[in-house]
Amino acid sequence: MKVVAAGTPECAAFLAALRARQEGIPAGVEAEVRAILEGVRSRGDDAVWEYARRFDGAELTPANVRVPEEQRRGADARMPPAEREALALAAERIEAYHRRQRREPWSFTEPDGTVLGQAVRPLRRVGIYVPGGRAAYPSTVLMAAVPARVAGVDEVVLCTPCGADLQVHPAVLAAADLAGVSAVYRVGGAHAVAAMAYGTASLPRVDKIVGPGNVYVAAAKRLVFGAVGIDMIAGPTEVVVVADETARPDWVAADLLAQAEHDPVAAPIAIVTARALAERVSAAVAAQAAVLPKRSIAQEAVARHGAVIVAPSVGEALAVANAIAPEHLELMVADPWRWLPEVENAGAVFLGATTPEVAGDYLAGPNHVLPTGGTARFASPLSVEDFVKRTSFAALTPNAFRRLAPALVRLARLEGLEGHARSAEIRCAEQESSQADKLTS
Repeated sequence: MKVVAAGTPECAAFLAALRARQEGIPAGVEAEVRAILEGVRSRGDDAVWEYARRFDGAELTPANVRVPEEQRRGADARMPPAEREALALAAERIEAYHRRQRREPWSFTEPDGTVLGQAVRPLRRVGIYVPGGRAAYPSTVLMAAVPARVAGVDEVVLCTPCGADLQVHPAVLAAADLAGVSAVYRVGGAHAVAAMAYGTASLPRVDKIVGPGNVYVAAAKRLVFGAVGIDMIAGPTEVVVVADETARPDWVAADLLAQAEHDPVAAPIAIVTARALAERVSAAVAAQAAVLPKRSIAQEAVARHGAVIVAPSVGEALAVANAIAPEHLELMVADPWRWLPEVENAGAVFLGATTPEVAGDYLAGPNHVLPTGGTARFASPLSVEDFVKRTSFAALTPNAFRRLAPALVRLARLEGLEGHARSAEIRCAEQESSQADKLTS
């Protein structure tokens, strides 16, 4: 794992390469995804079956695309009891955390009787995308479906890829049942996003699509936005571990590799306050990666986008971390709470040596669907607020309208919108005429 000093040309080059990795979706991928989206929009189920056969080797039909209810309900019985209990514990903690995010409707009445406020309503139907391929992700099912249910969403549907055997991992099905998912469909990739966005005879159209996926899924989500809502464009995972001399090098290395094993384009980065610590972390990464079952993936991620950056202090390490704006940020330092206020850009922060990022992946409670690719500069984790819509309302009394109308008319004409001004003036004239009639009667 390369070791570089903060503020050097080598470090600047590494950060520039990292930013380049974060920018956009390859043109070739976008063109291919556009064709898939148009195919599903114009041909519906027939296109979905064609793409499922081409990309996953799955022979889907209207009769088998949806996982039967009895198969879903029986999935937990096929899991070892300890695994069922772990899923239930995770669901319980995730729900407890997200219940605190619920926002209530509100209104207030001004002295003249005007009422202003905001209504909060859940979305009607939400689609969750759960990746397949390299691993099963029941944790993603819980992280997406539990907040949706807490928000009060009526219908939560889930799409996840299957292979030629049409099997969906039992843990994914068990998590879906535990989280109250309404239906599970054996469809993945960009064609699943298209089906949820536009609807087909066999798959319902949803109001919003949430959940991570590969570059094709990310491109599809970006391109269907507008026809449907989305949570975010999720890219490859990334972790930054800020560590001082109190940190154990083997723990830092383990946390870097926990993200590196996800994807060859994952970004595992440590920022440490001593060169000697950097060298020990680099050596520990090499030793631990060599014995991982997914070592080829982890080693490629480390080689392509991994580094240990040496900074003069924790404060300067955090300045580098803020510039990266990582999905995950660990503060493996002596007094993490002291430094939390200095964190400006991060999807999620994990404080202290006994709070590894993997706790956040599964059962700490906060959501693990997080902004990636530097978007933590302006974006937030998936939350209950992603599953509701807010509607503002106002009710002006006649007296309040008369008081506000002159300013309203001036502002409309300031913008050159005469129709707006007259919409207000016609009411003023009507009120003045009515008031005059009352005075003369």
